[in-house]
Amino acid sequence: MAGGQEHWNAVYGARSEDELTWFEALPSMSLDLIHAYLRPGDPFIDIGAGASRLVDALLEEGFGPLTVLDLSAAALAVSRERLGRKADKVAWIEADITTWQPDRDYVLWHDRAVFHFLTGAEDRASYARALSDALRPGGTAIIATFADDGPEMCSGLPVVRYAPEALAQELDQLAPGRFEMLDAKRHLHITPKGNTQSFQYSVFRRAYANDFVAPQG
Repeated sequence: MAGGQEHWNAVYGARSEDELTWFEALPSMSLDLIHAYLRPGDPFIDIGAGASRLVDALLEEGFGPLTVLDLSAAALAVSRERLGRKADKVAWIEADITTWQPDRDYVLWHDRAVFHFLTGAEDRASYARALSDALRPGGTAIIATFADDGPEMCSGLPVVRYAPEALAQELDQLAPGRFEMLDAKRHLHITPKGNTQSFQYSVFRRAYANDFVAPQG
């Protein structure tokens, strides 16, 4: 994973969560999409959640079981401290998505801004393997990245920008036939300092086994 654990622990240790460029007091775009594809009782995982307040909103609305995964122990500690006793209702996983091996499946996978940090083909392939292993057939993946006109760097690291069509093509190359795009939306994020960042949010459906056609050769 780009930057590594030391980098991301330093990022979250240097500033409060509401000073980070990706901070959202209410992650409305993510919530709107989650509401369309997730029901209470369905297992959900937030990939690279950092100190996001998405889990707070989902707990408040009665969703669960909820899992939060991030490379940074410092980021997870911020969320757990903020939630207090409610943190016990969440499964917390400190892991690198490119090496993580899921021990259960999920109905919905949410990633607001991890995939665009994977600038190496091997890391993207590892992400696709984790996604394929973790997402239940028929389940939904929401993957948000910087749009093709978004920033080229974030937190001192290079990123890969995507149009929805390019992201769909990349995912199909990594996991041929396993994911079908259902929806895509653009979103203009306003940073705490008032700057704008263009994102794209793409929604994919995990194919059922009888839908999957293995690549030839």
